[in-house]
Amino acid sequence: MELTKNFEPAAIETRWTGHWKEKGYFNSTPDERPAYTVVIPPPNVTGVLHMGHTLNETVQDILVRRARMSGFNACWVPGSDHASIATEAKVVQMLKEEKGIDKNSLTREEFLEYAFEWKEKYGGIIYNQIERLGCSVDWNRVNFTMDDHYYKAVIKVFTDLYNKGLIYRGARMINWDPAAKTALSDEEVEYREVNSKLYYVQYQLDGQEGFITIATTRPETILGDTAICVNPNDERYQHLKGAYAFVPLVNRRIPIIFDEYVDMEFGTGALKITPAHDINDYNLGLKHHLEVIDTLNEDGTLSEAAQLYVGEDRFEVRKKIVADLEKAGNLVKTEDIVNKNGFSQRSNAVVEPRISTQWFVKMKELAEPALKAVVEGDIKIHPGDRFLATYKYWLENVKDWCISRQLWWGQQIPAWYAPDGTFVVAESKEAAFEKFNAQNPNLKMEELSQDSDVLDTWFSSWLWPSEVFHGITDPGNADIRYYYPTSVLVTGQDIIFFWVARMVMAGLEYEKEIPFKDVYFTGMVRDKLGRKMSKQLGNSPDLLKLIDTYGADAVRFGIMISAPAGNDLLFDESSLEQGRNFNNKIWNALKLVRMWQNNPNGITETTGNEPDIAAAWMRNRIEQAKAEMENLFKEFRISEGLKTLYSLIWDDFCSWYLEWQKPAQGQPTSNAKLQATIEFFEELLQLLHPYMPFITEEIYHLLREQSDDLSVKQYAPTQATDNSILALGELLKQTITAIRDARVKNNIKSKEPVKLFVQTTQPDSYTSLAPILERQANVESVAITTEAVDKCINVLVGKDKLFILPATELDTSIQKEQLEKDLAYLQGFLASVEKKLSNERFVQNAKPEVVEVERRKKADAEEKIKAIGESLAQL
Repeated sequence: MELTKNFEPAAIETRWTGHWKEKGYFNSTPDERPAYTVVIPPPNVTGVLHMGHTLNETVQDILVRRARMSGFNACWVPGSDHASIATEAKVVQMLKEEKGIDKNSLTREEFLEYAFEWKEKYGGIIYNQIERLGCSVDWNRVNFTMDDHYYKAVIKVFTDLYNKGLIYRGARMINWDPAAKTALSDEEVEYREVNSKLYYVQYQLDGQEGFITIATTRPETILGDTAICVNPNDERYQHLKGAYAFVPLVNRRIPIIFDEYVDMEFGTGALKITPAHDINDYNLGLKHHLEVIDTLNEDGTLSEAAQLYVGEDRFEVRKKIVADLEKAGNLVKTEDIVNKNGFSQRSNAVVEPRISTQWFVKMKELAEPALKAVVEGDIKIHPGDRFLATYKYWLENVKDWCISRQLWWGQQIPAWYAPDGTFVVAESKEAAFEKFNAQNPNLKMEELSQDSDVLDTWFSSWLWPSEVFHGITDPGNADIRYYYPTSVLVTGQDIIFFWVARMVMAGLEYEKEIPFKDVYFTGMVRDKLGRKMSKQLGNSPDLLKLIDTYGADAVRFGIMISAPAGNDLLFDESSLEQGRNFNNKIWNALKLVRMWQNNPNGITETTGNEPDIAAAWMRNRIEQAKAEMENLFKEFRISEGLKTLYSLIWDDFCSWYLEWQKPAQGQPTSNAKLQATIEFFEELLQLLHPYMPFITEEIYHLLREQSDDLSVKQYAPTQATDNSILALGELLKQTITAIRDARVKNNIKSKEPVKLFVQTTQPDSYTSLAPILERQANVESVAITTEAVDKCINVLVGKDKLFILPATELDTSIQKEQLEKDLAYLQGFLASVEKKLSNERFVQNAKPEVVEVERRKKADAEEKIKAIGESLAQL
């Protein structure tokens, strides 16, 4: 087979994806091996994978493939989330734009039919992307949070928690999304700084001259005011105890109350109280028994209770009421300010606080064991130094969770109402009727109506690690016993509250065991300007287009090479180009080995008596890298692992080892060296495979006939390294580099042979390296000397002095100039080190090993300065 000029991924990716699936390599069933379980954080069924997902799935695949190749029964469960708010919005939009249908004209059942059709049409897009990325998931285990078994699990858990007294229904101040027309939990509100205006409005006092002035950023809520509050310690308002004022434009008479909650320094020190539209006002209203006037409809328009601007949008009303207040003489002034507004993470609408009857989960009792599991180390968070404190803070200050949503797409709340408004909670209508029948035998089943709300999406996904194995619906089954708890959860830092902490709660409540042992938080993927990627900014690239352009391996490389755990990463397509170049580097290495295999001068079995230093060094470098990789994976430093392999393959194997081993011009290939090279190449491909599965599998099979596939080939145990051989290899690299640099600086052509004299304390090392130096640096001979050699180029390699004698007469002025530059640099460096060591505070306070490093730097610089001085004296 003739190899292409560069690696061409498209056909190769399709072929290997099909082969792996046909072989069933990624399907998992319980057996005698230890399980390594990962559940995919289920992406929303609404759309496509963004770059954050790409990073997340790549990290998971690296961990899963490495575990599979390390003797584990790896099981990676794929799936998607029904995403109540986002999906319903998409379906409503589709019905309106494509079919001219208003959701309100449909029955719930009719709407759900359209929703499932939409899910079937678009849900496969995500799975196609996951497959194209090379993810080794078990496609036999795909789960969806609206699957029948999953739906039943959610209803079962709701009913159980209600019976335990951990779920209740009540009227409370909640966050309301006027665009999606649904309640939100506190965690679904994102606070952002925005440019706003502060409006100073005066309220006419009742029964006395003058006004009291308040400052507000939301003048449209004035119509719902039921009090004005001032601090009892504020001298400016002592005369207003027991007084009243009138709400502008509607002339409602409201009391002036006193409470230390008010900040005397903000605005005028007087606060308008609107209990229906602010959580703090609501709490003050409860304390002071104030009337509650809800002036907003569910869509953000003003209600009948507002009296004015009824049916108009809240932000349009803001403009109108400011103008009307000014016309009436109530607007004193406006100021430009920056403040924080709450936005819905789902619809991006400005959230409105609203009193509403909703369903809530009592969180404190569930949070305590979830906090203990992490604090005591049963679950380890990576990187812990960044996210452990965040996890602890949220659980220590957790609030009750609003779980009801005013939608149709999702698990419908299993509460059943009688005509008189009483209700029972049960898993089915039949079970609810039985409960009612015990109290009211005259009630008919058809008289029962189910709560129209659905449950928060996160109320289903907190069961994910358990119910993907049917742990709730079929407790104690073989899968849940074998695969649970899962091994590691890989997720984004932005859902630490929504999902991670709640999964721990649910796992401990229903499986009596933690759901995972490790949590690895990836960073946020940003564009190269540091902006969060979003559809609005248009800065999030299309994953499939990137794969089409660069190949899946290059995309995986590009996103991993700059993704340290927990830290945000700046995504730049140049990193994908680097990945593509890496592919081509490895591909060219394959072509070089192919040339050796097809050497027109043949392959010889005779190797001579010289030891194969290059092979010994490469063997030890691989073992050294394997040990390093093991430590990096234990610490979840996965990006650093890729950098280790990149350097090992690009530099050590391709740039050095292959050059040292290639046959001399016109000479046959040494079979021993060829076989060693193929073995090293295979091992390097195996180490790289979890990161870049397609190119590694392809080249593995192109090197020679294989009896296995790389994706399931088991790693060999790591062997001890010989540091003396590693040092010999480094010496060889430094010596070749020094000779090549000397040639360039002294205008000596690479074809011109030179003689090498070495003044060293390790003569045997240089003697053993002579055959490679002759081939690689065109060194005619290597001799050991105890004295300086005249008419040579003098260079240092560590503490050794190299004297390079060219075939033609040497122009010493060039060398003298270079040596003087080197001397000046070293003298400056020595001065900086001596200054640091002469600083008593540094010597006393720094760690002893740090001080010792500086002392070694000083001794090394002094030795080099002395050697350069001797060389200059000879010149």
